[in-house]
Amino acid sequence: MEKIAIDDVDVQVHPMEVHSVRRPVSDALGFSDFAMNYFELEPGESFSGGLHTHYDQEEVFYIQEGTATFEMEDGEITVDEAEVIRFAPGDFQRGYNDTDERIVGFAFGAPKSKHDRDQVESMNYCQECEDEIAHSLELADEGAFRLTCTDCGNSFVR
Repeated sequence: MEKIAIDDVDVQVHPMEVHSVRRPVSDALGFSDFAMNYFELEPGESFSGGLHTHYDQEEVFYIQEGTATFEMEDGEITVDEAEVIRFAPGDFQRGYNDTDERIVGFAFGAPKSKHDRDQVESMNYCQECEDEIAHSLELADEGAFRLTCTDCGNSFVR
């Protein structure tokens, strides 16, 4: 048995600095089969860097305080305080704060505590294809991401 206070978990900010408070609880407690991250999102911040999917992990978001908006390929949905939303593996989504109030919430993932980077795709504009297309994702130098178009292979760092 292990126990920890959320405030005792070190803050780890997304490489693209899209949020100011993310506390990876699963890392702090050594989870292996389940991911849990605590977030505080100020106005304009998001849970992740953009519209993306995990092919190897389902994601569940619980909003403890505030109202989050989730963008999906087919539209948007708001998730209010004390509500939960689930995305199956392969569902593209991006959660963010478009209100004037802070959001406090949790992101959960399973069946692993970390997803494999090669199982993540992000929707981005491809200059070669001239369209919004899925891109594979890998970490590049200094915490940036290298995105590669799944249609034409064009690659760039963001």
